[in-house]
Amino acid sequence: MTMQRIAVTGSSGFIGSRLIRKLMDRGFNAAEIDLATGTDLLDAKSLSNLGGFDCWIHLAAKSFVPDSFRDPSGFLLHNFQTTLNVLEKARQDKARVIFMSSYLYGEPRLLPVTEEHPLAPHNPYAASKLAGENLCRCYFSDFHVPVTILRPFNIYGSGQNKAFLIPTIINQMVSGYIELMDSRPKRDFVYVDDVVDAIALEAQMNRQGLHIYNLGYGESISVKDLVDLLADIYGKHFEVRFKNEYRKNEILDIVADISKIKNELRWQPTYSIKMGLKKMLPEEKFS
Repeated sequence: MTMQRIAVTGSSGFIGSRLIRKLMDRGFNAAEIDLATGTDLLDAKSLSNLGGFDCWIHLAAKSFVPDSFRDPSGFLLHNFQTTLNVLEKARQDKARVIFMSSYLYGEPRLLPVTEEHPLAPHNPYAASKLAGENLCRCYFSDFHVPVTILRPFNIYGSGQNKAFLIPTIINQMVSGYIELMDSRPKRDFVYVDDVVDAIALEAQMNRQGLHIYNLGYGESISVKDLVDLLADIYGKHFEVRFKNEYRKNEILDIVADISKIKNELRWQPTYSIKMGLKKMLPEEKFS
């Protein structure tokens, strides 16, 4: 059997760098596709200069939600165009696509949230991902490009951009003083290594059709409880101040229903939030 050639966009990023190592460890021929390796995903000609692939894993995107409010057109144009170019290249290659989407459900009508929940993106970043999903559906229905859409909830882990919530808390912990906007929101945090395992598992399945899966842990934790948990893990007291500033379109509780991916892919998360935080932060950092 010929070894699959897999292209990973965003291969130098938070998820992509781990995924490349995982795929290579599993014997795949994985190609790193991003600006750092000389490919501009906004330029269709740049992709056409690449060889053919059996599977495209599309991770590359602008993704920091607050920035999407400051530059909505930039987010929408970038994330739409790069997805369109990847899908068109996959059509030409007769390849499969694994598309990394996002939480698109808006204010949940019922928890936990299943994949059948109505879609209601609540920020420009999510809107750009819904546009990407619609492109995926188009290329599946019109050109029979097999697509798997993954909807991760809140990914975290070592090496994440410092602007995200957990790295922000951790960096402030070093000073002994934590200042955050809002104590209330509860989120379903899934560790990056579990996300990578799900993507790699889907890549090796080599399936046809259109498939959509939530990616989460299946439980939520509030910002306040997250801070308390970090303090408990390290046995330290931290002065904490919440400014009670509320983010636009804030959702107070999000929990993923992950029964579908458990049943169909035999995937389940292995890192609880406590395990993931311990893996992120060596105790000696706070000694």
